[in-house]
Amino acid sequence: MKYAVLLCDGMADTPREDLGGTTPMGKAYKPNMDRIAKVSEVGMVKTVGEGLKPGSDVANLSVLGYDPSIYYTGRSPLEAGSIGIDMKSTDVSFRCNLVTLSDEDDYTKKTMVDYCSDDISTAEAAELIKYVQENFGNDEFKFYSGVSYRHCLIWNNGTLDVGDMTPPHDISGRVITEYLSTSPNAEKLLDMMKRSYDLLKDHPVNQARIARGKRPANSIWLWGEGKRAELTPFKEKYGVSGAMISAVDLLKGIGKFAQMDVIEVEGATGYIDTNFKGKADAAIKALKDGADFVYVHMEAPDECGHRAEVQNKVKAIEIIDEQVLGPILEAFKGEDIRILICPDHPTPLDLKTHTSNPVPYLIYDSTKDVNGVEKFDEAHAEASGIFRPVGHELINVFLQK
Repeated sequence: MKYAVLLCDGMADTPREDLGGTTPMGKAYKPNMDRIAKVSEVGMVKTVGEGLKPGSDVANLSVLGYDPSIYYTGRSPLEAGSIGIDMKSTDVSFRCNLVTLSDEDDYTKKTMVDYCSDDISTAEAAELIKYVQENFGNDEFKFYSGVSYRHCLIWNNGTLDVGDMTPPHDISGRVITEYLSTSPNAEKLLDMMKRSYDLLKDHPVNQARIARGKRPANSIWLWGEGKRAELTPFKEKYGVSGAMISAVDLLKGIGKFAQMDVIEVEGATGYIDTNFKGKADAAIKALKDGADFVYVHMEAPDECGHRAEVQNKVKAIEIIDEQVLGPILEAFKGEDIRILICPDHPTPLDLKTHTSNPVPYLIYDSTKDVNGVEKFDEAHAEASGIFRPVGHELINVFLQK
């Protein structure tokens, strides 16, 4: 038996009038998902437990079968591992976004214009992070470049007691005043954030971006603090060899710490322009070459949710159905395969951020026909009456453990 997880980040949503009273999942033309839904177990699962923040870190750990209450130490340590940072036990890591803020003189009065600086390229971002490191880096703080707008700060002998460091994608379009930590322990972090605006706003990279009609990456934004992560190897935990395919450092880091084979796909961006076909090809190759389990993470629906891009979110789901699920089903026609399709969390378009509500899931088994539902979306999954309240136990159902 082969196992494939298609993790459609942030795919779940709420009904919308501009989609005819349905959700992006309900609206999308996805013949492959809807066809297998008729013979699959379809239900709802709560991937984010009570008291936990609904981030992709917590939710993806849950879908992979790692109880976040045991294994979660923060988001950024997972990303740091992906970048190749060997954190010490005394280190604290932070996600360092390159963001676009408005131009008020008082930093605290600025607005979060764009949490990703118009999807700044990795090459441009690397120049900016290098410049930040040259100006702010020392024995206490060190900045590392990652992918696109996602980077990392390591605080030597730092503390986790820094107050509320708000994720920038949670406050799109809002004045940042009330979202800046008031903890005395965060003063050095906030000082670097404030000084980074004057440092970056006129940098040649940003001047060139403005000239091309792009938003400048004019500030760093620190959040997602955590200590060094440790995960039980996936094969040791579940008895199957695993591979991870994703464009983002968070998932690559989870794969690395779980000792999975982390597969790089050229052209994987984490947005709707990503190389979906390349991800499908890589998943098929990994399974054909001997891997038992592959986890294909696709960020596009989540990014569209954060940006309130209604039609792009529908389109992202349709592309996943056509270019990822379709080829996998065709490649394993007549063979034993199980496929789990689910979001990690909802990212409702009207909120532009994550929620901890349950999400729909589908488990297809090529060797079995079960009474499923007519269509794979939130309404049909909820109407099935199947609800799994403990997210990290879903993997046992999928792997039949």
